[in-house]
Amino acid sequence: MTSSGMACTHGGSTILLDPKSAAGDVNFVSHAHMDHLPDRAGGVVLASESTRQLAALRGRDLGECVSHVDGLRMYDSGHILGSTGLLAGDTFYTGDICTRDRGFLRGARVPRCRTLVTECTFGLPEFRFPPVAEVCSRVDELVSMMYARGVPVILMGYELGKAQTLSQLFAHWAPMYYHDSVKRINDMHRAAGVPLKPAPGHTEAQKAGLLDRKPWVMISPMMPARSRFVAEMRQYGAVTISFSGWAASGRFPYSRGADHFMPLSDHCDFDELVGMVERSGAEQVYTIHGFVSEFAEHLRGLGISARPLEPAGPAG
Repeated sequence: MTSSGMACTHGGSTILLDPKSAAGDVNFVSHAHMDHLPDRAGGVVLASESTRQLAALRGRDLGECVSHVDGLRMYDSGHILGSTGLLAGDTFYTGDICTRDRGFLRGARVPRCRTLVTECTFGLPEFRFPPVAEVCSRVDELVSMMYARGVPVILMGYELGKAQTLSQLFAHWAPMYYHDSVKRINDMHRAAGVPLKPAPGHTEAQKAGLLDRKPWVMISPMMPARSRFVAEMRQYGAVTISFSGWAASGRFPYSRGADHFMPLSDHCDFDELVGMVERSGAEQVYTIHGFVSEFAEHLRGLGISARPLEPAGPAG
């Protein structure tokens, strides 16, 4: 660990992993969620082209950005568009990772390594997610019930990542609208070749009077029930369904007051994390981002050398 975050050395170079300040010889940015983007860019930034574009769309200029550095290899981490993990010699850093297929996103395939640095956002046994098809079936049944009553539905997930997955998984519902912020990111995904359904943003739909013609489905960012946007949509009688891995546990409420809460995540669940570690063949595992102590203890019970690399505490 350094003042800028995690670091490793390879070939005489210092590689910073998702640093807050890009001050290393090489600065690896795993994906474009704000908590993984550097506050200040400088030096060589290693990231996928999609990560660079999404970061720029979100107001973060990664500066000099490359997609290849000799001796380093990026692997798709299955988290969001453009997300990657990094193999440096015999050490693999996962970034945020998901090994489950979801819509246009393919689950990660982790390389064999000696040392593994892995997130464990859902590193407790209670976080076991149902199959994606089961979640979709439950949501479709709920939306069908609402449509029969003429009630519009808002599907809520993280603006980047979950919202695009929802846009594809539930594209069969019509009419469909996007929150303006989701539409902007969806448009970028379509430009990158991701087959997302074109749909108006909520401001355009509202001005055209389309929201008065109920029912409809809208994809929006995760927002609390007291937010101005949700209050405005309530005037149309809209019901909200939020999606998060936290829905798998009753101990960590994260619904933000949504009417319904569904377990769907862009991270591995507990069993997927364990399986990923075992398939990597790592002799030493370092846990970061989440239930680091608990997950490391579980791995030690399986005979795998593991310890936290940062203080304990759940991540989101």
